[in-house]
Amino acid sequence: MPIRLALPGLLADGAALAAGAALPLAFAPFGRGPLAPLALAVLFALWMRTAPGRSAWRGWLFGLGVFGVGASWVRESFEFSAVPAAAAVALTALFVAYLAAFPALLGYLQARWAAGVERGLRLWAVLPAGWVIAEWGRGWLLTGFPWLAVGYSQIDTPLAGFAPIAGVYGVSAAVALCAAALVALLEGRWPSRLGYLGILLVIGLAGWAAGRVEWTSPAGEPRRVAIVQGNVAQQMKWRDGEREATLDRYLALTRAHWDAHLVVWPETAVPAFAHRVEGFLRALAAEAQSHGSAVLLGIPYADLESGHYYNSVMALAEESAFYHKRHLVPFGEYVPLAALLGRVLDLLNAPMSDFSAGPRDQPPLTIAALRVGVSICYEDVFGEKVIDQLPQATVLVNVSNDAWFGDSVAPDQHLEIARMRAVETGRPLVRATNTGVSALIDWRGRVSARAPQFEVWVLRGEVRPREGLTPYARGGNGPIVAGALGALLLAAVLTRRRARTGSPHSVGTAGSRLAR
Repeated sequence: MPIRLALPGLLADGAALAAGAALPLAFAPFGRGPLAPLALAVLFALWMRTAPGRSAWRGWLFGLGVFGVGASWVRESFEFSAVPAAAAVALTALFVAYLAAFPALLGYLQARWAAGVERGLRLWAVLPAGWVIAEWGRGWLLTGFPWLAVGYSQIDTPLAGFAPIAGVYGVSAAVALCAAALVALLEGRWPSRLGYLGILLVIGLAGWAAGRVEWTSPAGEPRRVAIVQGNVAQQMKWRDGEREATLDRYLALTRAHWDAHLVVWPETAVPAFAHRVEGFLRALAAEAQSHGSAVLLGIPYADLESGHYYNSVMALAEESAFYHKRHLVPFGEYVPLAALLGRVLDLLNAPMSDFSAGPRDQPPLTIAALRVGVSICYEDVFGEKVIDQLPQATVLVNVSNDAWFGDSVAPDQHLEIARMRAVETGRPLVRATNTGVSALIDWRGRVSARAPQFEVWVLRGEVRPREGLTPYARGGNGPIVAGALGALLLAAVLTRRRARTGSPHSVGTAGSRLAR
């Protein structure tokens, strides 16, 4: 007998909110991956039989649950920026409400546009494709916030095998299809339920099989790496009187590990513009070279001719070179619409930086016989930014200062995102952070070594460079977005044909069976 998820209005609203609040448990540090398709299945089932306005409301409630629980750490970032506590809470609430608008808009559009769509097409095409488009849109609109895309939650499940083919949004599509299968399983009849169980099994097996493919190959001998985690308190980092102590700490930790081919310091490990500490940098480079080592470090860089300054990574080797961060964090590294919003933020006592974005076409940094594709902090949440340095890059390095997140779930979520970048590109990834989580990640996204948070630590290990391109590295997000749009177009064409012929069977008997 089929089961219908027909709940009274307020109870259904509560179910949407609860499902959204449970979804962050699928992500790190909790790692309950199967909760992701279950949470989406609840939302999809609630959407299948509600009017557009109610669907939007339940989508918004779902989003409030997801981001209110999973992204509430944003408040700590505001407070570290000296924003008063009450204002930090208000800004975080506005941010969560904005993010919740994406599932709300999807809920409205799918209910309004898909009202005439055959039920099976709506469940199997419109909802999964719409979910992918909504996540992708959230990842670029207003500079983007792709954090908590459901694909990330599957990094330790067979579905991660789709990442080298279609990226994190391809994994999200697989999660959404699993959610559709769960709804069909719930509402179907025996023996059709066996078919839906079979669909779940096929999706899982396909992901597992894809994950066994080696899209890239070794490109040299392993290199010894030392990651220096300085654990400098965010409140102390930029005080003039603390600069020498910070540099002394990093130097002392590094000197014990000159046997490493490459030593990596985190984002802005050197809390001064490069031109102001030239003597220190020259001495450090000479000492590293005398031991056959090299250093990659985070440091601000000022272009004295143009007056621009950058959040950068410097390679200290025989020939020094810089990578300048390209994707800046709004309100953290620059103020969008500064003429308008800058005055508002001044009232909130929010000190903001004014970094410039580096050019897109920056080659990998060559150091320690590695070609390093660099990303700084938040940049690694954008898969298409990372693949810009392929195929030349043989290793990925992400430097970050996750002290901004405090003792929240965000550093673990950020590590999970970095792991997905390794899987998408088929490259090992070195992650150096100020307070954690510093880690060495292999090309399959597995953490081979990890430093404890909030401790001064030097993490040792090896990375083996790799070459070649995964399908995702070749095509980026374009193919999965095009596929999602194609699924929506197909649903529209079949629905229009059905309306024109007046035949309830024109969408196909298979679709009709899925609707039951």
